[in-house]
Amino acid sequence: MQTKFQSRPVIGVTLDSEEAGGYADFPWYALRQNYMNSLAELGAVPLALPHHAELADEYLSMCDGIVVTGGAFDVPPELFNEQQTSDQVRLKPARTEFEKAIVKGAMQRNMPLLGICGGQQLLAVLTGGTLHQHIPDALPDALEHSTTVDTENAGGKKRARHPVEILEGTLLSRCVDRDHYEVNSSHHQAVKSVGPGCIVNAYAPDGVIEGIECEDYDFCLGVQWHPEYQQHPQDTQLLNAFVAASARYQQSMRTAGKAMTEVMNDVIARPGKEQA
Repeated sequence: MQTKFQSRPVIGVTLDSEEAGGYADFPWYALRQNYMNSLAELGAVPLALPHHAELADEYLSMCDGIVVTGGAFDVPPELFNEQQTSDQVRLKPARTEFEKAIVKGAMQRNMPLLGICGGQQLLAVLTGGTLHQHIPDALPDALEHSTTVDTENAGGKKRARHPVEILEGTLLSRCVDRDHYEVNSSHHQAVKSVGPGCIVNAYAPDGVIEGIECEDYDFCLGVQWHPEYQQHPQDTQLLNAFVAASARYQQSMRTAGKAMTEVMNDVIARPGKEQA
């Protein structure tokens, strides 16, 4: 009997979370639909990942790629060896612990990984980088990178926008067909430095790091903006490249699984042949 394989890559998407109040009287998960819609439109099967760090391996076994989303919260300064210096820093410990496990597990498997906004910042920190805790404090001459303090809920206001420069020779430059274009901007923190094996792939005109990627991986990349809005063709190109990388990962796992099955079948059958 042949095993039926999923033909479309499954991409795990991390959720945001909130405490009781508002939507429900108990803690609840939330995520904008365009994260899921944009991936489904490009041929992937998006899968929401609840915050259970102890289940990270099980989640990863079902996935061919991982998207670490943004949200109205920040990476704890202690993760990059700093004390909290800004009162604008908002923490969600359970979400961070879960996403740490998912990012580390995906990288160990060389599974395609896309960090968006806060997801990029976590990727930077987990690979040895550091963050500006609050851009206006650290870089007073910077462009407007966020319209509101609550970066995930602009309250109907027009979000900040600015150009980015994509650095030549990077994975990001191979994903999109322009080296300069305008992106949305909704973040009050930013990557300050990158660790070993990680490089910058995009800058804002004020020098703020807008994209990073990890070398020696098939697809391990973060951007500070939100391509899931697909406001420009380059956003769609980036997401499409990520979905394609996830499809390659899926195929490689199928091939490896088939080869392992053939080896095991041969090992199981061999003693019977010898006895005959």
